[in-house]
Amino acid sequence: MSNSRERIFNSLRRGLGRGPEDAKAQAAVNARLSAMARNLVPQRAQLPHPQQVKLFIEKITALTVTVQRVASTAAVPDAVADYLVLHNLPTEIRMAPHDELRALPWQKRPLLQLSEGPGRATDLVSLTPAFAGIAETGTLMLHSGPQNPTTLHFTPDNHIVVLRASQISGSMEDAFAKLRAQVGGADHWPRTVNMVTGPSRTADIEGVPVLGAHGPRRLHVVLIEDVPQDAAQAQQP
Repeated sequence: MSNSRERIFNSLRRGLGRGPEDAKAQAAVNARLSAMARNLVPQRAQLPHPQQVKLFIEKITALTVTVQRVASTAAVPDAVADYLVLHNLPTEIRMAPHDELRALPWQKRPLLQLSEGPGRATDLVSLTPAFAGIAETGTLMLHSGPQNPTTLHFTPDNHIVVLRASQISGSMEDAFAKLRAQVGGADHWPRTVNMVTGPSRTADIEGVPVLGAHGPRRLHVVLIEDVPQDAAQAQQP
C-alpha cells in the first residue's frame, strides 16, 4: 500500500477510534459481509413465479421495451430476424461470445450475419444474454465477463436481450443472491454488474426527453418460456 493511502486510512481509523490492526472491527465487517442480510422486499416481489413473469413483462413494456415470448430456444433466431425486419435494420449482428447464444440454430436464418466480440462504434445491433430479470421494477441484470462484453450493452443503438422465464426473480435481492451463488464468492465477482431499466434516455437539457444518450435507443427482449406448464400451474395460489 502506498504511503499516501496508508495515511488516509490511518486518519479514518483515528476518527473512528480504531487502531491499524483492529481485529474486532475486521471480524464485525467479515460477519456482516458473510451474512448478506436482506432488505425489506415489497409484497409485489413475493408473488408466485408465473405472476412474477407477468409483472416483469408489465413493468418492462411500460418502459418502452418490447418483448417477444417464444416457446423454446429454437424460435430465437426467427424472433431476432423478425425484429430486424420490423425496424428495417441491417442483418449484421454483434453477438456476445456466449455458449448459449452460439448453440442456437442460427442456420435456420442464413441471411443473418453474426460476428462476436465487444461492441464497436459501427455496430447498430447487439445480441446478448441476461443474467436475470427483476419483476419488481422490470429491470435486466447484466454482468461482464469473457462471454459478456459490457460494451455490447451500451454501444449499439439496438440491443436485443435473450432471457429465460426461469431467470426472472421477484426482487433485486433475489437476483443478487442468485448471482452470488453462481460466481461462488467475492474473488470471482464480475467486474461490472449493470442494472438496465429501459432504453437509455435523459431529459437533462431543457427537460426534453432524448433516447440513446448513454446507451441503446431500442431495447428488445426475447423471452424463452422454459418453465414447464405443469410446474407453473402448481405454483398458482
